[in-house]
Amino acid sequence: MSTSADLLVLGAGPAGLAAAWRAARQGLSVIVLDRADSVGGMAASFTVGGVRVDHGSHRLHPAIPPHILHDLKQLLGDDLQLRRRNGRLRLGDRWVRFPLRAREVVGALPAGKLVRAAGEAVTRPLRRGPAVTYADVLRSGLGSTLYELVYAPYAQKLWGLPGEKVDADQARRRVSADTPWKVVARMLRPEGAGRVFYYPRKGFGQIVEALADAAVKEGAQIRLAAEVEYIAPTVDEVTVGTMGGQRYTAGHVFSTIPLPILARICRPGPPLTVIEASSRLRFRAMVLVYAVHLGSRPWSAYDAHYLPGLDTPIARISEPANYRLSLDDPTDRTVLCCEIPCSVGDDTWNASDDDLAALVTDTVGRLGLPALNLGWVYVKRLRQAYPIYDVGYRESLQSLDRWAGELPRVTTFGRLGLFVHDNTHHALIMAYDAANALSRDGFDHQAWAAARERFASHVVED
Repeated sequence: MSTSADLLVLGAGPAGLAAAWRAARQGLSVIVLDRADSVGGMAASFTVGGVRVDHGSHRLHPAIPPHILHDLKQLLGDDLQLRRRNGRLRLGDRWVRFPLRAREVVGALPAGKLVRAAGEAVTRPLRRGPAVTYADVLRSGLGSTLYELVYAPYAQKLWGLPGEKVDADQARRRVSADTPWKVVARMLRPEGAGRVFYYPRKGFGQIVEALADAAVKEGAQIRLAAEVEYIAPTVDEVTVGTMGGQRYTAGHVFSTIPLPILARICRPGPPLTVIEASSRLRFRAMVLVYAVHLGSRPWSAYDAHYLPGLDTPIARISEPANYRLSLDDPTDRTVLCCEIPCSVGDDTWNASDDDLAALVTDTVGRLGLPALNLGWVYVKRLRQAYPIYDVGYRESLQSLDRWAGELPRVTTFGRLGLFVHDNTHHALIMAYDAANALSRDGFDHQAWAAARERFASHVVED
């Protein structure tokens, strides 16, 4: 059985759904395919213990372009709330608020380290050297003291590699405050600047749910539990087949699925050099442990606790109910989301629920966090949480990206589709630009090339 459309969208995450909505508004027939049984991908929300939770800590950053924010406000109404950030970061053996405040950071640093950090800030213009790795960039910019205190252990924890084996691009795209003076400027900025975020009343996934509803209202079809088996692009049309035997044809395909997977399912397949390049691109996995705390809500006054140190594998503990104001959240319990970066198949990935519950309980107790009255845990495992930019990744990505860019009638974008760490608002920017480049007359490759250049300047917001 075959179905045709003007546009097929592979992936029902924020990028795919926003692009589908925008294309359908232009009068194009659109079909969205996703292997999951619900929309949203890693931006989805679901319920644990009667509490709506997300796949880790998600926020909509205020850097979102005004026209996209306006659209989301139209879709979500008063449910899209402006909230004040209120996190904490473990700095050595002390807690400081995050985003950072200058006075707290100064008070938390031992006198010796504070003097060394100040000296490195003054001598920064004198530091010269290669900028090949994450460690190179941040040691040169921040100095060794701040790098070793926060960024070196976080690199090891988040990406499973020492900073000396992580590409410099990781620092450029993930660390916007890369000099002492930028760090100080951030700490001294007024309360409303960079210290707020947008978040929906029903969880972050309410954004993708609203985009899906809007796309359907404009005539788009969303077909879930539809895993793509192959994609066969030609100069005239693109054919896509699913594991269930359904066949689709379209004038154009927007792909937001992981770029290495696109190479694996494409017919005919890419050249051997591209296949080899694809095999060298790796994703970091994540185990999410949702701990149900039985007792009065909130568990703590903070929305998130950041843990850069290597004394625990947990990178962040967030309390989703603190991200919003909602009468739907129960008052006699709350849920904590503990993010544990790992690799597929390692001890953390294979750990039992009991072992993960013990890890959470031990971490909470040792770090002086509020007492946890643990009812139970619910565990989710994400195979492709974010890309790993190890040294040498760039050549492999460029080879794969060039091949994908030459596929007729296929456009790739989104976090997984471009192998980037970008925020949700970046994914929405990509979706809007892709939809704007597509019309009944074809695809504007020149406009898309200009958009891709703009995407290269994206920096992940904390």
